[in-house]
Amino acid sequence: MNMDNLVILWTDALVYLLLVVAIAFGIYASRKEHLRAPWRYVIRSKVGIGTLVVLLFYVVIGLSDSIHFHPPLDEPDKNGEVIYSSEVISLFDQMVSGLRARQEKTYSAPLATHLYAKENIELPDGTTIRDFPRLKYGGAHLQDPEKDWKGDIMALSALGIFKGLVLTLVLSNILLIFLTIRSGCSFEHTARNVLVGRTEIPWCVALAVLGLMLVVFMWSAELATKYHLLGTDKVGEDVFYQSLKSIRTGLLIGTLTTLVMLPAAVLLGIMAGYFRGWVDDVIQYTYTTLNSIPGVLLIAAAILMLQIYMSQHADEFNSLVERADLRLLFLCIILGVTSWTGLCRLLRGEAMKLREVDYVQAATAFGVGHFQIISRHILPNVLHIVLISVVLDFSRLVLAEAVLSYVNIGVDPTMNSWGNMINSARLEMAREPVVWWSLAAAMIFMFTLVLSANLFSDVVRDAFDPRLRSTN
Repeated sequence: MNMDNLVILWTDALVYLLLVVAIAFGIYASRKEHLRAPWRYVIRSKVGIGTLVVLLFYVVIGLSDSIHFHPPLDEPDKNGEVIYSSEVISLFDQMVSGLRARQEKTYSAPLATHLYAKENIELPDGTTIRDFPRLKYGGAHLQDPEKDWKGDIMALSALGIFKGLVLTLVLSNILLIFLTIRSGCSFEHTARNVLVGRTEIPWCVALAVLGLMLVVFMWSAELATKYHLLGTDKVGEDVFYQSLKSIRTGLLIGTLTTLVMLPAAVLLGIMAGYFRGWVDDVIQYTYTTLNSIPGVLLIAAAILMLQIYMSQHADEFNSLVERADLRLLFLCIILGVTSWTGLCRLLRGEAMKLREVDYVQAATAFGVGHFQIISRHILPNVLHIVLISVVLDFSRLVLAEAVLSYVNIGVDPTMNSWGNMINSARLEMAREPVVWWSLAAAMIFMFTLVLSANLFSDVVRDAFDPRLRSTN
C-alpha cells in the first residue's frame, strides 16, 4: 500500500483527528496534577484496567478498519505498472481476506459443514435426492465430515488455545522484564508481587483479562480459517466477519458524535452560565426548542433529505463505500445536534456556580478579560463533567445506532453494523428452522463493548467527581 492508492474517507480523517486530540489531551493531562491524579485512580482500579484492555481490542480493530485504499490487481498493465482496483477496502479487510472472500450460497449454522436447508442434489448417476449440500469453504478440508468433524474441532480448538496461552506468556514476560528494570528488583520478586497483586497498578488483572482475550482471539482465528465460526447469512457472507466489521461503525457512532457535540455543548453551556442575562436566555430558548422536537423524527427527516440528495447526485460518489461513509457521517452529525443539550445544561449550572467563587470574582475585579477567566478558571474546573458525560454517553450512542438501523433510519444498508445485523435477523427469526446466529453474534459483540464501556465509565465517574472521590 502506498500514497497513490490511499483513500481517505471523511470518517477516517475525523477518527484520526480525534486520536490526535486524545493524545494531545493525554500529554496536557500528564502535566496537570488535578487531571493526572484521577487517571491514576482509574489505572489502579481493577475494574478500570480490566475493561480498558477489552476496549483497546475494539479500538485496535476499529483503527485498522479506518485505513482505506484501492487494492492492486494481480496482473500489471502492458507497461508493467501496477493497476489498482476501483474497489475500496480497509487494512482490516486485507488482514482477514480469507473471511471476506469466502462466501457460501446461503445460510449455514456456526461451525457447520453443510447448508442449513435441504436442496435437490443431483448424483453422478443422474438421480436426484433432497439433502443438505456441502459448504464450499466451511469444513471443505474434511474427507468425511460425519466422522472427522468433532475431532477436527477439538484439535483446532486446542491449537488455538495453546497459541493464545503462549502469546500471553510471551507478553507477560516482556511486561515483567520491563517492571523489573523499572523497579530495580529481581525478576522473581517482581513476578511474585504481580501475581499476588502487590503492585500499584493491578497488573495481575490486566494480564488475566489480556490472556483471556488472546485465548479467545486465537481460538476464534484458528477455527475461522477452516469453518464459518458464527455461520453465514442469507447471501452466504460470514457472520463473524460482519460482526468484526461492525466494530468500526459502533465506535464511530460513539466517538464522532462526541466530536460534533462537544464544541457546542461546552461553548454554549459555559457562555450561558458565565454571562447570564440575554445570552443565557437565547441559549436556553435554543436548546429548549431543540429538545421539544422528537429526536427520532428529526433524524428520520435528515436521513431522508440526504437520501434524496445522494440519489440526485449519484455521479459525485465514486464507490458504495464513499456513499455509505457520507451517510454515517451525516448520522453522527444529526446525533450530535440532538444530544448536546444535556451536557450544555449541566455546564450552564456549573459555570453559573463557578462565576461566583472568590478567585473568579477577584479576577473580574482586577479587570481580567472574560476569555482569560473562562479559559483559566471556568473551563479547567468543568473538564471532569465533560469527561464523565462523554464516557457515559458512549454506550448510549452505540445502542442508539442499533435502534435507528432497526427502524431503517440508521447507517446505510450496505455498511456492516450491529443494527443492520439485528434488523436483518427479524425475518430470519420468523423462518423455519430459525436462523439465530446473526442476532446472537451482534448481541454478543455489542454487549461486550457496552458492558465494558459502562464499567469503565463508572470508574471514570468515581475518579473525576470530587464528591465521590472524597468519600472513598
